[in-house]
Amino acid sequence: MGTGSGTGFKDPSVRRSLALFRAFLHEQDDPVACYSLLARDAADQVEAYGALQGRTVVDVGGGGGYFTAEFRRRGAQAYLFEPDAAELGEKPPQGAVVADGYLLPLADGVADVCFSSNVLEHVADPQTFLSELVRVTRPGGLIYVSFTNWYSPWGGHEWAPWHYLGAERARARYRRRTGKAPKHTLGENLFAVHIGSTLRQVRARDDVTVVSARSRYWPFLASAVAKAPGLREFATWNLLLILRRCPP
Repeated sequence: MGTGSGTGFKDPSVRRSLALFRAFLHEQDDPVACYSLLARDAADQVEAYGALQGRTVVDVGGGGGYFTAEFRRRGAQAYLFEPDAAELGEKPPQGAVVADGYLLPLADGVADVCFSSNVLEHVADPQTFLSELVRVTRPGGLIYVSFTNWYSPWGGHEWAPWHYLGAERARARYRRRTGKAPKHTLGENLFAVHIGSTLRQVRARDDVTVVSARSRYWPFLASAVAKAPGLREFATWNLLLILRRCPP
């Protein structure tokens, strides 16, 4: 668990998972409360591997900057790089940069922590994206990557869980129900990323070691569920990878 400025929840625990789930239910009507809690929780997870005070943190694809703000609140020098200017909102963090995660405007090895929350499923080439996160992280530094896998109950995002019946059918249902087009389109800004293949690709790399691979939100057996082939594609919900950059 993180510092006293965090959520105060044991991770994993039923109490923590319920609190996060309740917050997600109000993502649309109270995004500030939802994402502020998620940011504190994520910062707790990062600080389980060392204090953020004085560290350089690169937040890739952090949207409105909730994570960046929380890292700064804990004493980190945190910088937000977001490819979509519209996602930054009306009051992005000072110094936020509109930049593509495939080609970050940063020198090699500048970050103590490279952080990416729920971005991997939105990029067409996850391996190139991961390589860029690794590139900007110093040897011995930490890389935090969390993503919603396709067969998760939330894999279709706003049109989940109907994605199990096919993406186009799920999108059509969303349009009929809400009267508006869904934000995400499979193959354009949402991609079917799977846990098994992602773990195999990451473990095959010689520039990182896998410190942890677990369900980000599961209240118990968070690591065990990610080890079960087949089952993990449905039960993990959201995979959290903690990687450490290897020395050159």
